[in-house]
Amino acid sequence: MAPRTAPDPTRRNERSRSAVLTAAYELVSEIGFGKLTIEAIAARAGVGKQTIYRWWPSKGAVVFDAFLTVNGHEGHFALPDTGDLAADLKTVLRLSIDDLADPAIDRTYRALNAEILNDPAVQAEYRTRLLDPLLEVTRDRLRSARAAGALAPDTDLDFAVELLYGPLYYRWMHRLGPLDHDHADRLVDSTLRALEPAAR
Repeated sequence: MAPRTAPDPTRRNERSRSAVLTAAYELVSEIGFGKLTIEAIAARAGVGKQTIYRWWPSKGAVVFDAFLTVNGHEGHFALPDTGDLAADLKTVLRLSIDDLADPAIDRTYRALNAEILNDPAVQAEYRTRLLDPLLEVTRDRLRSARAAGALAPDTDLDFAVELLYGPLYYRWMHRLGPLDHDHADRLVDSTLRALEPAAR
């Protein structure tokens, strides 16, 4: 008879964590953030409420973690560097627009934005795990372009990042028009015209 081995609590915890994140993401897509409860997440994931509260301080924190995990954003921030700055930035903005055009992602991200504005803990997680890493890799790509002479030598990289992402976020947040690849391309072209050496 084969000897019994004790269950691995690490493996069990990881299964439970994954189940919670999947349940949270599915439910917020189905019923919206306002109607979502910790009880509903726990029931769908097959865990107790205390398990969730042991790992996350709030409903917003669970949903944000689920958003990052399900969409593959956790720890995966990189911009292409093909030597063609315009093409590289268009690739990134087109992917961003594809995400925001997905109804499930759009609905979840809008709910998260309200939590980010109102919950300092969720805001800190958002800055640390999503926004700041994205801005930093973008600055790095612009920095290399500036060194290569593709941008004016006195280009303010923080301001350049705002020029690139700010209008996209504004258009999406206020539903001002369609978000498509053509819009992404025009946004990149306009930003680079403002930053190119000849413009100075």
